[in-house]
Amino acid sequence: MKIIAKIKFFVKTYEKEIVLFIAVFLVSSLSFAIGYLSAKEDLKQPIKIEKIDYELTTPSNNS
Repeated sequence: MKIIAKIKFFVKTYEKEIVLFIAVFLVSSLSFAIGYLSAKEDLKQPIKIEKIDYELTTPSNNS
């Protein structure tokens, strides 16, 4: 029973710090998960832009 009492005392003493640690841990885990999922999307096959070879002519002023 002494161990449980020590744990309760520790939690009551450092309650704000424990809550802050849990909040920071959850936010960082969520950020990592979102980054991981968005990086998976980037692994999809990219769109290919092919160069078309043709001459562009500009209208000339023959006046």
